[in-house]
This record gives sequence, C-alpha cells and structure tokens, in this order.
Amino acid sequence: MKLFSTIVIIWITFLGVQAQDSFVIKEVTLFDGDTVIENTSVLVENGVVKKVGKHIKGDYEVIDGKGKFLMPALTNCHVHSFMVPQLYEAANAGVLNLLDMHGLESMQHYMTDMRDQPGTARLYRAGYAATAPGGHGTQYGFEVPTLEKPEDAKQWIADRVEAGVDHIKIIVEPWKTTISHEIAKALIEEAHANDKVAVVHISKEEDAYKVLSNGADGLVHIWTDIDMPQEHLDDLVKNKDFFVIPTILTNVLVQPLYFGKTEEETAAVEAKLLKEVKRLYDAGIPILAGTDPPNAEINMGTDLYKELIFFSKAGIPAIDVLKSATSLPATKFNIGKTGFIKEGYVADMLLLSKSPLDTIDHISSIETIWKAGTILKK
Repeated sequence: MKLFSTIVIIWITFLGVQAQDSFVIKEVTLFDGDTVIENTSVLVENGVVKKVGKHIKGDYEVIDGKGKFLMPALTNCHVHSFMVPQLYEAANAGVLNLLDMHGLESMQHYMTDMRDQPGTARLYRAGYAATAPGGHGTQYGFEVPTLEKPEDAKQWIADRVEAGVDHIKIIVEPWKTTISHEIAKALIEEAHANDKVAVVHISKEEDAYKVLSNGADGLVHIWTDIDMPQEHLDDLVKNKDFFVIPTILTNVLVQPLYFGKTEEETAAVEAKLLKEVKRLYDAGIPILAGTDPPNAEINMGTDLYKELIFFSKAGIPAIDVLKSATSLPATKFNIGKTGFIKEGYVADMLLLSKSPLDTIDHISSIETIWKAGTILKK
C-alpha cells in the first residue's frame, strides 16, 4: 500500500507541472534574498529572472501579486536522502535544494542526475562522510571507506572528488570510535585544496572549537554539552569565517525518542539550544537551516518550516530566518545562480498568500512553486 501511495503521489506531481516560457508577477512584495521590495514586479523568461522593477512592459502572461509575498525557494542544508520519492516530497513543500551529508555514493548518482527534472528537488551531496573504522556513519548497513591516520586524507578526498561530490562531510563524534583532530585537519586542508567546502559533524563544544580553529567552513550540528566559552567564541569570530547548521528540530525530537527525556527536560534542552543559537547569531555567525531527515522521522519538506520557526523563537529577525534557507545556503555552498530573485538567477520561487515577515509561521501559506520557471501546483 505504501509503494502504491508513493507512485500515486509522483504521478500527481507530474500532472501538476506546467511549463511557462515567460510571465510577469505584478505588484508583489518581494524578498529577493537580500532585501524586501514592496510593490514590485518580476519578469521570468525561459526559466531565468529577466527583470525586477515596477515598470515591466511586454506581452507576457500576468500573475497578480497584490497582497502576496514572493521569495526564493528553500534549501535544506542537512539531509540524508536514499529514495527518489524524497526529492518529490521536498519539492512539493517548496524545498528545491537538498544538501546530503552522508549517503551511498553509487545510488546517489542517479538522484543527482534528476536535478533538472521538473517536480524534483535538486540533490547536492557529500557522498560518504569521513569517519573512523567502526565510527559514527558506519552503522547504517552499507560499506563506508574510513580513515585511520592523517596520511589517509589525501587519497580519501581524491576518491570523493572522483566520485563527483559537491562538498565534504567530516564526522568527529566521540560517542563511538572517532577520527582524530589531526585527521580532521588534514581532511579540511585537502578539501580546500580541491575547492570543496568542508563541514563537520560534532556534538561537543571542544570539538566544535578545534575543527573551526583548524579551518572547517561550517558545522552541520550545534554542540549540546555546554555553552561555548566566551573566549572561544571571541577567538573564532575574530579569526575565522564559518557558519553553523544547528539542526534544532532534530536535537529536540531525539530527546524523548532516543533519550527518554520528559516534556519538561526536553523543553529545557530546547531553551538552551535556542539561547546558544542566538548567541552565535548576535556574534555575526551565519545560521543556516537544516533538519537531518529522516532522523527522528523528520520529512524532507514541510518539517523545514519547523526549523525556521525555532530560529524565529530564538529571536532571529524574520528576514535573516528567510536567508537561512535561501540566499545563505546558495552562497556558502556555491549552489550556482540560486537563492536569490535577481536578474540572471534561476527562477526558483515561492508565492505566498501571507507574509512570513509578519510571523514565520506564514511560510506554510505557499500558493505556487516555480522551479526554473516551471510551475509546480500543490
């Protein structure tokens, strides 16, 4: 029955896809990835944003944007994707880019080949994550190439580059056997030598501080043991350029599911995480949105809205919450001409009936989704 339902969903998705060669959305409130522009119009031709401005003339199909909100499509910066239907699930929620952080390389080739297919999210991948023999990431039922010493890093990175990965994921996780910080540093340096962004899985503050000090571009989780000492934060902000994908939703959901925490205990963990994320934001560190599905039964699409709501609850202004899932991922992970609604950018866009600047909860009021100018009806 579940397989039948999946097939039906995919078929309905295909039926809902409509091609539009050129159209203009008129008199809409626009978040372009940087700023908000009131009462403007956006012209799209052949899947690309051609012009943004109040006065657009020509014989185009007109979409009335009065009272509505237009923004770039979303990116989930931390997923684990193993099935093609997940690409449709994400796209149907306006999540058109998925950044995979550990998976089976041989299978993911097929999924990355579907990037230009209408109705699907684009998958960008780390391939295999870098871990130690018996370490975190080796327990999922498929063979993972591991590292035992810093000298292994050069060949390990070369193999990922040959496999065509988009970024590098490194795991420093002491609840199981883990790689050393010397190995992590060697991996980061080799990734950069091959023009790859290097991100790291951590759970401890001390590990976070060390991998960032050693040049990691970002963290794919926030630490959960202690608050980062102010001297560590000051040092990193002064000397390093990095981002954090906190995965608050995952950290909150696993408390009762995996650790047996009570509702009160879970609320305390949530409050601590929100406070620490706001500290990072106030220090000027870019915060990016990711949810780590399918862990804790999180989905690839609408659950990303929940992460954005957590950011807002932490006290991050709405415009920067939107950036966390639009322009910042595109910039930090070099995802081509996406993440913005500006001239020359791919027309990946969401039209909302309510403004998420009023309350982030309105992110769920999506009426229309465009992928490269092709409309996907929900």
